[in-house]
Amino acid sequence: MRKPLIIIFLVLLIDQLVKIYIKTHFFLGEEVHIAGDWFIIHFTENNGMAYGMEFGGNFGKLFLSVFRIVAVVAIGWYLWSLTRQKEDKFYITCIALIFAGAVGNIIDSAFYGILFSDSNYEIARFLPEEGGYAGFLHGKVVDMLYFPVIKGHFPTWFPFWGTEDFIFFRPVFNIADASISIGVALIILFQKRFFSKKTKENLQNPAPENLVNTTEEKDI
Repeated sequence: MRKPLIIIFLVLLIDQLVKIYIKTHFFLGEEVHIAGDWFIIHFTENNGMAYGMEFGGNFGKLFLSVFRIVAVVAIGWYLWSLTRQKEDKFYITCIALIFAGAVGNIIDSAFYGILFSDSNYEIARFLPEEGGYAGFLHGKVVDMLYFPVIKGHFPTWFPFWGTEDFIFFRPVFNIADASISIGVALIILFQKRFFSKKTKENLQNPAPENLVNTTEEKDI
């Protein structure tokens, strides 16, 4: 269990340090070009899901925050059970990355509204005297990583978006989003290693109840 805990701790530490620095040093919308026009630190905030997607007003925000907490508890329990069963260490690492990323964004949603002032008209202040900009579970998620590697326009014949601007990669995201994406991507890439092995083990070592049923059928 030590390795997953180290991964979770490091992801959360880096994620929160970067977010707090951006929140307390940048105006909303301010950006710094790190590597030309393809790697930009761009401060933005969102009310919704990963990569700046939105989810319907105050009620939607509250629902999403509660859903995230429930999901994180479920993922945490699953991660704990994997370590107890001594499953594939690489698979456990992937789940730890997903768990850490989910927790990182929950921290923003749950506490940033209480801890910081609004970033719309000034650089945010930590623990402002007048109170934070929102209540518990209504905070905004801080995003800052922007990689507009490819820019252009859709051709005129392209359905729906013809002649419109095209940017890849358009969404602004954070370390927590990246951690979730890496974990999911690795599971997809190595799914045969993770799941075919388990299927073979189940076939080679059938559950006791299956053996009982087989025996009863033979007796009949």
